[in-house]
Amino acid sequence: MTSQQNHIILNPSYCESLTEYKRRKTITVNIGDVPMGSDYPIRVQSMTTIDTMDTMGSVEQTIRMIESGCEYVRITAPSIKEAENLGNIRRELRLRGYTVPLVADIHFTPNAAELAARLVEKVRINPGNYADKKRFETIEYTDVTYQAELERIREKFIPLVKICKEYGTAMRIGTNHGSLSDRILSRYGDTPLGMVESALEFLRICEDMNYYNIVISMKASNTQVMVQAYRLLVQKLAEEGLKPYPLHLGVTEAGEAEDGRIKSAVGIGTLLEDGLGDTVRVSLTEAPELEAPVAQALIDRYTRRAENAKPIKPITINHTETLLNPYQYFRRHTHEVVNFGGQNVPRVIADFSQVSDVQMEDLKSIGHFYLPLLDKWKMNDLGADYIYAGKQPIPFMVANGSRQILDATTWQAIDDKLNTYPLFNGLDYLQATEKHPELNFVTLTYKEWQPEFIQLLKSDTTIVLWIKTENAHAMAALRRLFFFLLEEKITCPVVLRRDYQENEENTLLYASTDAGGLLIDGLGDGILLGTEKAHQASKEDLLKKLSFLNQTAFGILQAARTRMSKTEYISCPSCGRTLFDLQDVTAMIRKRTDHLKGIKIGIMGCIVNGPGEMADADYGYVGSGVGKITLYRGQNVVKKNVPSDKALDELIELIREDGRWNEVEAIEA
Repeated sequence: MTSQQNHIILNPSYCESLTEYKRRKTITVNIGDVPMGSDYPIRVQSMTTIDTMDTMGSVEQTIRMIESGCEYVRITAPSIKEAENLGNIRRELRLRGYTVPLVADIHFTPNAAELAARLVEKVRINPGNYADKKRFETIEYTDVTYQAELERIREKFIPLVKICKEYGTAMRIGTNHGSLSDRILSRYGDTPLGMVESALEFLRICEDMNYYNIVISMKASNTQVMVQAYRLLVQKLAEEGLKPYPLHLGVTEAGEAEDGRIKSAVGIGTLLEDGLGDTVRVSLTEAPELEAPVAQALIDRYTRRAENAKPIKPITINHTETLLNPYQYFRRHTHEVVNFGGQNVPRVIADFSQVSDVQMEDLKSIGHFYLPLLDKWKMNDLGADYIYAGKQPIPFMVANGSRQILDATTWQAIDDKLNTYPLFNGLDYLQATEKHPELNFVTLTYKEWQPEFIQLLKSDTTIVLWIKTENAHAMAALRRLFFFLLEEKITCPVVLRRDYQENEENTLLYASTDAGGLLIDGLGDGILLGTEKAHQASKEDLLKKLSFLNQTAFGILQAARTRMSKTEYISCPSCGRTLFDLQDVTAMIRKRTDHLKGIKIGIMGCIVNGPGEMADADYGYVGSGVGKITLYRGQNVVKKNVPSDKALDELIELIREDGRWNEVEAIEA
């Protein structure tokens, strides 16, 4: 597909508005005494990690989750015995005065679902394995055999629907990208459309039976796929005349710590920005009570969004190349300026404009290391590509492969103009007489856009736009400026600039949403995260902040799948099915492998969260029994039932065999 075909006419039927925050209108789903839908607040939920047969352990953990903010609690029920014990857990919670709705999590076992639906307020089924067994085979289906499979599904699924109707039980039809059935894969491939169709097959049966107490989810570990699938689902519901069901949002197997939070915010936040989502679960490889506050922080940003956001000029579609396709990733077509745009990965710019008396050792904070014995610089994989020094030129030569950026007035006064680049205010650039011959950064907000810029941006091939906003609805405001560029067929690269005053936790989530949401749609060729009024902080604190922002910027690019700069861990959040301590094992694997740039390792506690759930991982480490691990290359089993004390060494050996292992290289200052 050519670049001119990347931009296609699409009515944004997946959301109410691209420039104004409007929550999508849905039906109400009754789940115990905590209803869900657009008439109610966006709900928070999580999932227990205790063995479901441990009644008191499950109750105590559920109470901790409730106290941390969970409004629904999901518990795994892999067989009849666990489903039956849900009744005991619920009974004990009610005796203690807790009325939180419980959700039974079902994979592979319709009989467990049918029992659980009589005992708890909601049942989650995975359409990829409720009636299908995942065999990882390629099977050709004719229309006749495909329809026969649909009839088989209907026969297996109808009993559960009848029970849910009788008992007033809600249902989540929860598609997972990694566990699509062979039948779906054979017809639709490993695609967002396949995910949507997997859910719609079950949803159509429910509607045929006049059962509507349903929530839908489209989870994936790949944030691009996840966002595209939810959007496509909303569009397909409207297209088929199905009811506007509430959406459960989540990035499955997001991981742990900062990476898990960034990845969750990139996926979930992108959808919340456009008014999608009625309940959120953040899947972290941590204790479940730590998930709810993260979900709530994401949600809280939208409580008063419509009131606090400044008006943004609506988007008017004048021709067929105005919008990017929201259901498929295409990077916006740009021309190359030095190493911005074109085929280059998005660049990271570190903001040193408020650091006084910059020393060589200060640049460690952004991955630049000066080696005095060798008298040279070394950059690690998270080394910032550019340094914005503002009005204070850095008094030494920076690392090879990196350049500094100065405010235009400062740049014009220095001697070495060729090896530094200027940053102009948009209006000033129109009158500037002295410019860099190769690269000029021009800062602009969407409010400053005016017709004079159009011809300039089309004719001057040295410009990289540096766009920013102070609007609370930041992603939409920045996106609006991209639409100006798309409408005028302007192809200059664009750097995303955002400043934050929040604490680190919220900055992590907000930046991941604001920038990640654009990057997922192929918008953005660079990122700069800054902090206002930082001059009030000590130099030590400021450098710590810059280190955090630099790592966050690289993390956002990785989570949006636009620049892979470190090892990615696709680790499930644990549940009652887990066969080992996920947090400890993940930490152990990370310690030995986190220098393997660009490799994706799936760490799954059981076969349910095994080869399917880790979907696009390069290697998999999956619990297959007590003290036993099965190793995967992609979705193919390589070694079965490896003793857990030898499994990590075997995994590393597998990576070595593929020629993808390298030893840790020490950086000595």
